Amino acid sequence: MADNAQTAKDVLAAVGGAENVTNLIHCITRLRFSLKDESIPAIDEIKKIPGVIGAQWSGGQFQVIIGQNVTKVYDEVMKLGITGGGSIDIDEGDAAKFEWTPANVGGVILNYLSKTMVAMIPIMMGGAFFRTVATLLGPSLLGLWTEDMQVYQLFNTWMYNAAFYFIPIYLGYSAAKQLGCSEMLGMFMGGILICPDLVALAQAGEVASVSVMGIPAPVANYGQTVLPIVLCMPVLAQVEKLMKKIVPDMLSTVFVPFLTMLVMVPVAYCALAPLGGWLGQGVGTALFAFGEFGGFIAVAVIGALWSFLVMTGMHQVLIVLAITQLLSSPAGDPCVTVGGMIAQWATWGIAFGAFLRLKNKEEKMAQLGYALSGIIGGVTEPEIYGTGFKYTRTLAGMVGGGFIGGALAGIFGVHNYMLAATNVLCVMGFASPNNPNSLLLGTLSAVVAFVASAAIVFFFGFSKEQLEEDRAAAEAAKAA
Repeated sequence: MADNAQTAKDVLAAVGGAENVTNLIHCITRLRFSLKDESIPAIDEIKKIPGVIGAQWSGGQFQVIIGQNVTKVYDEVMKLGITGGGSIDIDEGDAAKFEWTPANVGGVILNYLSKTMVAMIPIMMGGAFFRTVATLLGPSLLGLWTEDMQVYQLFNTWMYNAAFYFIPIYLGYSAAKQLGCSEMLGMFMGGILICPDLVALAQAGEVASVSVMGIPAPVANYGQTVLPIVLCMPVLAQVEKLMKKIVPDMLSTVFVPFLTMLVMVPVAYCALAPLGGWLGQGVGTALFAFGEFGGFIAVAVIGALWSFLVMTGMHQVLIVLAITQLLSSPAGDPCVTVGGMIAQWATWGIAFGAFLRLKNKEEKMAQLGYALSGIIGGVTEPEIYGTGFKYTRTLAGMVGGGFIGGALAGIFGVHNYMLAATNVLCVMGFASPNNPNSLLLGTLSAVVAFVASAAIVFFFGFSKEQLEEDRAAAEAAKAA
């Protein structure tokens, strides 16, 4: 087993040392570096570092794939003098060097959306799982809880609403942290969007608009929305920055937040929040149209290609759109997240198929570890890089299993209703009291994807040369 401290030292040296790192964060499997000189890292050499599974550029970040041990390696890197956990503060000199090309702008936007949404995942998964438990134990499935039981109401409504209704406030904090502005003002902006008086007007439906400082603003309920606050926060960051420059220091405590919000309230209510709401509705309509137009083939294609989208970071856009759909419609998502979940099972299947096929005990147990890291831990990088990229034929199993399982889910009409866990419990996202068959059929589709993927790898995933080398290694180990 690789030493975390040594892995951290080797990785940091390979990316140019602490002086080359402007920011470092991590997700559940990867160290995500923002670097001053992006020409320094040698990807092939970094992949050879003990404890490293892979490395790549994505979304403007240099990502070193560690696996489930990433938090321990991250802590060790932080001890070496790295600033992490927040946004990159670009000074005037750095800003002058930045090339505002379409590709770079796209990377900045993707980076902002990705980091803002990733921080929300624990809240969303926690809240969603309370409702999942209520659905399983409630009257529509096992019938152990009735609708009038307080424990059912706690799990199904109170805890779920606490997680999802206040999403604009949570995202306001998360986005502010990424943008380098006041987290408290970010939360304030989110609170303004779900102000009880505005929500009451929207629910009453008696007026279509209100006057905000003399400007008409549509009445809407922005609870459980993503795009309105996500659009507001970059503007708020610039307004606050301007106010800090023009307001004297002795008055800044009161007047910077007051003047910032004085500008932002009409901008948010009259322009950005309505735009975000309309975009959210459009996204939901487009995703449903995509699923309906493509039918089961659309789900199958996503199931087949999802892991490749994850490798490139392109899945982040679809995830943001899918989350927007999940939060805005009780009908759930019939396409993107369904295909994504099926693809996870297919990815775990390639490692399990390799475990069954290979003879070399060391490699065999490594493949089993990769499979279990996905099934139990909910990560797919070990399978993708430790199985798929090492034995490239096995990628056919990932694609084939994902396509077969996705097609089956599409034919069954499976919907995903919440952002559930990323491990084997991800199928709980298929559970809904309004569609009790969805959980069973979704689980069946996922299992078929796993079995099909493993079978394809077992029979077709290795060349004759690879199998001969594996057999020779196994015999040599046995002789030793």
